Amino acid sequence: MTRPRVLLADDHQLVVEGLKTLLTDEFELVGTVADGRAMLSAAKKLKPDVIVADISMPHLNGLDAMERLKKDNPDVKVVFLTMHQDSAYARRALEAGALGFVVKHSAPAELVMAIHAALKGQTFITPTLAGSVLQDIQSGAQTTVKPREVVTPRQREILLLLAEGRSAKEIADKLAISARTVEFHKYQIMDTHGLQSSAELIHFAIKHGIVTI
Repeated sequence: MTRPRVLLADDHQLVVEGLKTLLTDEFELVGTVADGRAMLSAAKKLKPDVIVADISMPHLNGLDAMERLKKDNPDVKVVFLTMHQDSAYARRALEAGALGFVVKHSAPAELVMAIHAALKGQTFITPTLAGSVLQDIQSGAQTTVKPREVVTPRQREILLLLAEGRSAKEIADKLAISARTVEFHKYQIMDTHGLQSSAELIHFAIKHGIVTI
C-alpha cells in the first residue's frame, strides 16, 4: 500500500530529526528543506501529498511560500507546525489556504491527526487555539500578522544595530558572527518584505516597532 508523501520544511535540524522519527511509520518523507525558497522548489519537483512547514524560515516565510505555491497549484495541502501560539497566526494561515495549524508544544499525535485531516481535505487546528480562532471568525477580528512577529530574535538584534548606524563588520564583531551572516539576515528580511535598500529596511523596522531609536 502506497503511503502518503510528506515534505518537511523547517530550518531547525533538531525539529526535523524528531519529525522524521515521528512520521516515518505512517508516511513517506520525500524530502526536507530549511527555507521558504527551497520549499517552493521541492514542492514543485517532488509533488508531495502534504507539506509540513514552519512559518518563520530563512529567505521566505512559510505563509508567503504557501501563497506562491497556491498560485500555481490551488490544491496544494499545507500543515503549519510552528512556535507561534497566537490565534491571529492560525486564522491568517487558514485564510491563506492552510489545512492545518499545529503548535510545536502540542502532543505529537496532533501533527499526525492534522496530516490525516489534510489528506481528506479537512481542517485541523491545535485544540488549545481552536476556540480562539472560532471566536475571532465570529467577531470578525482583524488577522493581520505584525511584521515584528515574523522577525527572529537574531534579526531583531541586527536591525537594532543597523538602526544605530553600525556597519556589517561592527555588527558581526558585536554579535560574534561573520559579516556574511549579518548580510544574509539583512537581505532575508528585505526579500521577505519587499524592501529595496538599507534605508527602507531601517524605516520598516522603526515603523513596525521592531526597533526604537
